[in-house]
Parts: sequence; structure tokens; C-alpha cells
Amino acid sequence: MQHDKIGIHKNVNLCTRKESIMEMMSLKNELSGNAYPGRGIIIGKSADGKHAVTAYFIMGRSENSRNRVFVEDGEGIRTQAFDPSKLTDPSLIIYAPVRVLGNKTIVTNGDQTDTIYELMDKQQTFEQALRTREFEPDAPNYTPRISGIMHIENGKFNYAMSILKSNNGNPDSCNRYTFAYENPVAGEAHFIHTYMGDGNPLPSFEGEPTWVGIDGDIDSFTKLVWENLNEENKVSLFVRYIDIATGTYETRIINKNQQ
Repeated sequence: MQHDKIGIHKNVNLCTRKESIMEMMSLKNELSGNAYPGRGIIIGKSADGKHAVTAYFIMGRSENSRNRVFVEDGEGIRTQAFDPSKLTDPSLIIYAPVRVLGNKTIVTNGDQTDTIYELMDKQQTFEQALRTREFEPDAPNYTPRISGIMHIENGKFNYAMSILKSNNGNPDSCNRYTFAYENPVAGEAHFIHTYMGDGNPLPSFEGEPTWVGIDGDIDSFTKLVWENLNEENKVSLFVRYIDIATGTYETRIINKNQQ
């Protein structure tokens, strides 16, 4: 089929074009090869197919950012100052990264956790809730807001991830991306983080969440993630394995300040 004079293309060999195949990356290499990914979310399914898996980590370059620990809060967690006397600005570093709403687990890098929880509780969707938010106001970085949601129901598991970021460093525009993963494959996960690496300003994450392999039980997975985060910059790690059949879960928390 041809195209008309105003440039509207009709289907010409579109069905014969091969879809580009994404390469699965090594989570170990993705972590160890980046000195400063910032904050990161991993969501996927365990290799045995029995568990929904998530991990959330925070890193820091300043004393204020490094002065944090994860503490359990109900079914979720919150950040807390390790030494309250050294806390200077709590606005973007003290929040609840993980909350549970019924059969949904929300994981984010900021107080948009509460936005998602509250608006989904009022029957809005994950994406609709995030339409009310944008990237963080920490010029010149304009740190992206990254979020994930896990849904387990009737023995089935799916998840979605989102990133809200400035338009290539321009704060006048907010670019919004949502990635939904239905019926995920055992041993596979996706990894999204705030920064491509260290820099000034810090470069925002680019592209789709990285497709990575995951293996082992909760303790071996926790060990792999923690040991491959940059030793100087890592602060805290949360990992949860949720039994897809029953909804019961196990949690691990590591705080560098409490080791």
C-alpha cells in the first residue's frame, strides 16, 4: 500500500519487519558496573516460578543522604534518619518506599508511594495516580520519580513500572513512561534506577527498564544485590519474596549504618 500526499503511510511490509530482540543483562554486572545508579527498583519472578520478587535500594553522596536506614512500618517500610542530629533536609529523603494495598505492593523512590496508595484506594489506576506527580524539584538534577506496582490475585502475578523525568534536563516538560508486564517469566525481572551514572548534574535514567535474570532464594538474591552495589555509595536495601499462591511474604533489610 502507498501513502498519500500529506504523508500518511499505509502498511508497506510492516508485517515482515523483524522485531528487535532485547538482550537479557546480568544484574550483577548492571549493579557493579555503575558507581552511582542512585535509587533502584527491581521487580520480577523467582527462578522457581513461585515468588514475586522485588528489591529497592538507596544510595547517597552527601552526608544527609547517607544518614538513613530502612525500618519496617506495618507491611511496608519507611526511611529514617540514622542520626537525627545530622538530618538537615528531610523533604526528599524521608518517605515510605514500600506500602501494601490489599493484593498490591507499591514500591517507589519517594512520597509518590502515598499518592499511588491513596488514589488507587479511590479506584484510580497506577498511571492515573502518577499523572498528579512529576520529577523531583532538585535542580539541576531533576531526579526522576521511579515507581513499581505488583499485583497478585488468584495465583497470578503481574507488575508495572513507571518513570517521570524532565525533558532531557528541561524542567518545563515532564516525560511520563509506564511499562506493564503481564504473566512474567520465571527467572526474569526488570531493573529501573534514577541515574545512568555519576555526574554533575546527574544524568537521568534512559530507555526501558533493563531486562535482567534473577536466581536463587531470598538470601542469595539479597546478597547478590548488596555485594554488587558500590561500597562507598550504598546506604540501604529492601528485598521481598511474595508467595504467588498464598500471598505470604518474606522480607530482608540491610542498612549499611547498622552493619
